[in-house]
Amino acid sequence: MIPGISTRRRFRDLSEQDILALAISSEEDDARIYRSYAEMLRADFPASATVFDGMAAEEDEHRRKLIDLHAKRFGDVIPLIRREHVSGFYARRPVWLIENLGIDRIRDEAAQMERDAERFYRAAAAVTTDADTRKLLGDLAAAEAGHTRTANALEEQHVDGDARDEETSAAHRQFVLTWVQPGLAGLMDGSVSTLAPIFAVAFATQNTWTTFLVGLAASVGAGISMGFTEAASDDGQISGRGSPLKRGFASGIMTTIGGLGHALPYLIADFWTATVIAIIVVFVELWAIAWIQNRYMQTPFFRAAFQVVLGGALVFAAGVLIGSG
Repeated sequence: MIPGISTRRRFRDLSEQDILALAISSEEDDARIYRSYAEMLRADFPASATVFDGMAAEEDEHRRKLIDLHAKRFGDVIPLIRREHVSGFYARRPVWLIENLGIDRIRDEAAQMERDAERFYRAAAAVTTDADTRKLLGDLAAAEAGHTRTANALEEQHVDGDARDEETSAAHRQFVLTWVQPGLAGLMDGSVSTLAPIFAVAFATQNTWTTFLVGLAASVGAGISMGFTEAASDDGQISGRGSPLKRGFASGIMTTIGGLGHALPYLIADFWTATVIAIIVVFVELWAIAWIQNRYMQTPFFRAAFQVVLGGALVFAAGVLIGSG
């Protein structure tokens, strides 16, 4: 292989047999992707899983028609050619990249898959001279263009208003369990638990750089601890709280952010300027926690604010008293 020169073939250099083989492998891949989506959604979104099952069945039918045409024109041996073998050909994102982004993102990805396939079939039909092949490719282009209508029809059949409301509610509940709860716990821990050591060091030393280093160490250490604790506490299979890796990241990152918020002002050299800014940041953090509790956990705002602000104020006061003593 010569560096800098692609070994992939150009679309215009493909023979009609290559085009049919590429279409067959592409339909196989798309059917498998749709079935993967269906399997991922089946437990929480059974109605949408049925939609993707129907779309996979359509891709199977397309594949069978393409194989029959290939056998008629070129025999039973189908050349091995896939998307990645053709320069500039559209690619599919790995399923594991999409599955973490929610049901709406999966639906959007499926719509893009259909548009990509339609463009391919139109381009393939345009360079094909055999009448039967041209007709089939044109029919498949029209079918891919109509997949949106098919998906809509399947949704109307399998996803009625109640089912969609249930799926939306389930998606929101899963988001809260996997991301919001661990993230909120981390933000609370990082914002509140680091108040005492940071402000104790600040008032004991009145050295902003030392205070920043202590705050950085406390925030990062707490983030690592909270992240590992959350990930190891529950694998999510029984509780339904989702991936422990996701929850661990949410908890660890938000814990670190919560502590760094009032540690970063101590990069300012003047002690009182840094301290006043840090105190303002603390109140912003605490009110943000109260808002998140109200928004996602349905906790009455003033009750959440009272609990969080009171707790934070007590920890803050303890740090100041210890540092001043």
